[in-house]
Amino acid sequence: MSKLFEPGVINSMELSNRFVRSATWEGMAADDGKVTPKLTETMVALAKGGVGMIITSHAYVRKEGQAGPWQIGVHEDGLIDGLKEMAAAVHENGGKIVMQIAHAGNFAVEQLTGLEPWVVSDFEGLAQTPRHEMTLEDIRALTVSFAEAAKRAKSAGFDGVQLHCAHGYLLSQFLSPLYNRRMDDYGGSIENRARIHLEVLGAVRKTVGHDFPILAKLNCGDFVEGGLNTADALQVARMLADAGLDALEISGGVITGGRMSPSRMVKNEEQEAYFKTEARALGNQFKIPLILVGGMRSFETAEALLADGTADFISMCRPFIREPDLVNRWKSGDRRRALCKSDNACFKPGMKGKGIYCVTAEVEKAKLKA
Repeated sequence: MSKLFEPGVINSMELSNRFVRSATWEGMAADDGKVTPKLTETMVALAKGGVGMIITSHAYVRKEGQAGPWQIGVHEDGLIDGLKEMAAAVHENGGKIVMQIAHAGNFAVEQLTGLEPWVVSDFEGLAQTPRHEMTLEDIRALTVSFAEAAKRAKSAGFDGVQLHCAHGYLLSQFLSPLYNRRMDDYGGSIENRARIHLEVLGAVRKTVGHDFPILAKLNCGDFVEGGLNTADALQVARMLADAGLDALEISGGVITGGRMSPSRMVKNEEQEAYFKTEARALGNQFKIPLILVGGMRSFETAEALLADGTADFISMCRPFIREPDLVNRWKSGDRRRALCKSDNACFKPGMKGKGIYCVTAEVEKAKLKA
């Protein structure tokens, strides 16, 4: 049997295989961040499809940190009941579910929140609308908010939480010299820029206990001029591992684009696993499980990455939008490449309030019927 189908362990969480659904904005939550039946059905389909660990889309830990419409919230206790129903439904279908917790920072949408976005540093050219540069009191409040969000996730029955430290959102902005121009203990050296990450990890750990899995999603590099580089990312990974992080998911790029964005076109196996070189550099430095995301489309590529020790788990997002049962298909012996075309058309209906789905697949079905 392929190692991809062997059980895996992250802290106390036992997983049936090495496949992970990476956090993917679904556009299916209610306007106030509550879980909807449609969102729960999407999570259940992934569990039924054989995904070993499902990571939810980024759930905002504070109202001013909301990144976009129809996004999951975890910023207040009134959201727990819906989250509890979703987690229970996944468990009933044999899956494990981890909540990604996040704050959008500069990329928060004030039209939705009615609040000024929080930023690490406010400077000319950052944005066209006012920004609130975080004070030391704000940093302490943010740390508490992450811990309280993790507590809500645990009380709702989630199997773990993932700190979103990637793609240019607030924790990622602290790490990036492009966004972090502070002159205090949270700016300058990489040790200072990573200070809040260690404080958030410590606060969450104190709140949820030692047996509850805490993961992080970290950029191996921003791949934009002046952003986080791989050498600094390596130091951050070491610090988080030494501080008790349970698993690290490696990604890269920022949502504004750049040389290597988080979601790229993948046409062949050579273009797959586009962060594998950086992952190998990171993975050789510490012993916690490493999850690799970024352009996985073929069973052979995924299998090779586990076989050579590049990663311990394989994470995908867009392929599961088209094929939530992809893992079961591969396990049954049908090893054809994932059908995902990497065209990102799936996110367009999400922005219209319809939730994400594979537009290409629907078009193909319509042609067959015609």
